[in-house]
Amino acid sequence: MIAYLDQQQQRLALDGDGEAETSAAGSDDHLAVLRALDLQAAADPPAVAAAAEDFGGIAHARPAAIIRPATADDVAASILLAARSSRLTVAARGNGHSVNGQAMADGGLVLDMRSLGPPMELVRVSTAAGGCAAVDVPGGALWEEVLEWGIRRHGMAPASWTDYLRLTVGGTLSNGGISGQAFRHGPQIANVLELEVVTGNGERVVCSAAAHPDLFFAALGGLGQFGVITRARIPLLPAPRMVKWMRVVYDRFEEYSGDAEWLVTRPEPDAFDYVEGFVFVNSADSVNGWPSVPFSPDSPFDPAIIPAGSGPVLYCLEVALHFNQHECDTIDQRACAMMRPLRYIRGLEFAVEATYVDFLSRVKRAEDAARANGTWAAPHPWLNLLMASSDIVDFDRNVFKRILKDGIGGPMLVYPLLRSKWDRRTSVAVPESEIFYLVALLRFSRLCSEGGAAAELQAQNREIVECCLSNGYDFKLYLPHYQSEADWARHFGRDWPRFVERKARYDPLAILAPGQKLFSRSRPPPPLDL
Repeated sequence: MIAYLDQQQQRLALDGDGEAETSAAGSDDHLAVLRALDLQAAADPPAVAAAAEDFGGIAHARPAAIIRPATADDVAASILLAARSSRLTVAARGNGHSVNGQAMADGGLVLDMRSLGPPMELVRVSTAAGGCAAVDVPGGALWEEVLEWGIRRHGMAPASWTDYLRLTVGGTLSNGGISGQAFRHGPQIANVLELEVVTGNGERVVCSAAAHPDLFFAALGGLGQFGVITRARIPLLPAPRMVKWMRVVYDRFEEYSGDAEWLVTRPEPDAFDYVEGFVFVNSADSVNGWPSVPFSPDSPFDPAIIPAGSGPVLYCLEVALHFNQHECDTIDQRACAMMRPLRYIRGLEFAVEATYVDFLSRVKRAEDAARANGTWAAPHPWLNLLMASSDIVDFDRNVFKRILKDGIGGPMLVYPLLRSKWDRRTSVAVPESEIFYLVALLRFSRLCSEGGAAAELQAQNREIVECCLSNGYDFKLYLPHYQSEADWARHFGRDWPRFVERKARYDPLAILAPGQKLFSRSRPPPPLDL
């Protein structure tokens, strides 16, 4: 394996004239690093082939090798190895759930972050307000592992989640991390006390809002461009035991969005713990239509209740309240009182009670179903947008009611978030509006496996983005992917110079996260001392 990796290194170290840039001494240094990583490295064809794909199933980029780092020092050694070449890049790959090749490194090194240690550890943190409990988590840990560890060992859990818990901590913190709790607690990047980051210079840095704050906020939502997150310190709260989970249906988007925005701006004693929602087709379609709303077949959807003249799509508002055993007798009364002011269609209400863990693990059940019917392995041409509330009604008219009126073969999420819960010091780009919406088009269709279907849906995504641009909407791509510097500059807007300056400071050779297609790999400086 060492020979294989060294051959790849030598091949990639050649300049345009075919002459090796690296000295013999430098080559010996490379081999020393490779030997140090030998127990964690994998260059066998199946591992390399797996890293050339992702959940999106659209982008393909074959790496030279896979590195399975056990420690942050292994991550640093891999980055320094790449720095000694003229072309090697490094991508951190968590559980492989990017959808546009963001975690790939064509001809470079892919770090399998799932191998990273040490185990999770409970810590007590002193703060200005007193103290709190937190967990130190490896960057490659899955959120479902954090949930299981926190509940089982300590009865505690983080406040903010993603809908899907089989994503890695480092992966979501490099993007944002959004779910129905974000209106109240902020995204996951707003719920971090400390990071350990290995920069593109190969430096291990422990950073926080107080220590090395620029790197701390750069890495949060930074798309992996400034460093690899090898550890995160996440604050914990006592976990509730149960959840009252409810869905109601609207036929008018203005009433749906008005109620959703009212809910996310309620003061905390009167606020739900979770607010999301989705669009569905006004038909009996088993995937896109009425059957997608009820929690179980025992409470079927009665289409006769839908008002006459309703449009091609309807809207489902989804809310949840946490409660504990001593609140069982009062939770229904409290939920009814909170729902009473809403303008949903009476008679189309659905409710269920679940444990807190089962509620947070809800997408895992959808994954099991998708694996069973073959859609999990199909390409996923997903599109995620953040849309200002001032434009969301027009977006509904132009996109949901026109372009997507027949559905997408999967969920079409749309729910509001609050700008004040997002820290402007982080790298993530969001609309300027105080209230903006996540719009997530999550396609699950076996048709995507057939020739041309995925390309057609990608073209539909481009049509939607072009619609947003031509109408002058205040929007951003979430989990962004662009092909040109001009597009990236427009995406970051006034923060683009800050993003470029941070890149020059923390990854001057542009070694990291090449799959984002943000910066091109630079030529190396004079030889480094490894």
